[in-house]
Amino acid sequence: MKKRFYPSVLLGVLLSYSSYASAQSCYDLWYARNAIYKQQGYCFSTQLAKETFGNQGCWTKNPAFSRQEQRMINEIKAVEKARQCRVN
Repeated sequence: MKKRFYPSVLLGVLLSYSSYASAQSCYDLWYARNAIYKQQGYCFSTQLAKETFGNQGCWTKNPAFSRQEQRMINEIKAVEKARQCRVN
């Protein structure tokens, strides 16, 4: 089953993770992090990310993140590292 990204999902994802450490799975962390990338026009290269988010409307491989987005990405990556997540 392919999942599709919907911009309104980003808000729900971000609101549901007041603390990324409480995320249920490595996939949840991966999804939350990549939803931020999608919101900023990132063109995905992995098959899973393409199937999940698609590349429609993408425009960059080097997105510019706000300070808050970069902080969230860093927090998510730290939890992924601590849990030794390997989604892709």
